[in-house]
Amino acid sequence: MQKRKLGPSKLEVSALGLGCMRMSFGDYPTEKSEMIDLMHKAVERGITFFDTAEVYGPFTNEELVGEALEPFKGKVVIATKFGWKHGEDGPHPRYGLDSRPEQIRRVADESLKRLRVESIDLFYQHRPDPEVPVEDVAGTVKDLIQEGKVKHFGLSESPADLIRRAHAVQPVAALQSEYSIWWTEIEENNVLATCEELGIGLVPYSPLGRGYLTGKVDENTTFDSSDIRSHNPRFTQQAIKANRVVIDLLERIGEHHDATPAQIALAWLLAQKPWIVPIPGTRKLHRLDENLGALDIKLTDEDLSEIRNAMSHIAVVGHRY
Repeated sequence: MQKRKLGPSKLEVSALGLGCMRMSFGDYPTEKSEMIDLMHKAVERGITFFDTAEVYGPFTNEELVGEALEPFKGKVVIATKFGWKHGEDGPHPRYGLDSRPEQIRRVADESLKRLRVESIDLFYQHRPDPEVPVEDVAGTVKDLIQEGKVKHFGLSESPADLIRRAHAVQPVAALQSEYSIWWTEIEENNVLATCEELGIGLVPYSPLGRGYLTGKVDENTTFDSSDIRSHNPRFTQQAIKANRVVIDLLERIGEHHDATPAQIALAWLLAQKPWIVPIPGTRKLHRLDENLGALDIKLTDEDLSEIRNAMSHIAVVGHRY
């Protein structure tokens, strides 16, 4: 398995991680034993980087990941997140943001129990909280690092100015943000450049466009009401049909490499910077193996130029949320 390093501390992880959210949240239910088996097979294949959050469930995803990866303690890196206000049923975006120091500490202590670890490998602020100075957030995580409860600090979907301010207090190992062949905003708003300047790793989530970039979704695809795509603007019949031009592009490039659209989409991300580690999520072993196949694809400069040029003339239909 190829490895990549994140942040000033050079946190080493597999070049592809595994997003675990949909194993127990945001989609139709799955068998717990099947998801545990999938994570075990991911480790067997060399994946060492797993992503979860307390809000996924809430709590159930951390519990699942903790149980599945307990046998590999010290051999894998588990990332989780804080930052949502708790209601009577736990954290949820509908309750709003909460990155107060006391809340960060509360989440850390509970996540440690659910993940069955002595220290959280990578602790992200899930979203910026306008009510709490990012210096206070970074300072709190710095204290947790000094106490041994956290190893590395991360941010998610943060703008460039907040990244700089946080990094000045506690070095940021990784920024998690959406980034893919059809969502490149971080290239335009100075976030990607800031990460490069400061030596911060980038962990793209939804690198396959929530499954669309696999080429397996068409206008006849239906989604269960529990599937987060059932109310996503990019997954209406109109948007699915209109955005087919992106899949046509990936298939065209894929013909030269005997590769699937998903593999080309991931290979494109991996080719952007050596400190980028995508975390595609899946619940199926054959998809996991397909994604890992992207690591063997070397896109040429001509491929990359063709993709850039083509995407500059494609207006993707539908907001990402």
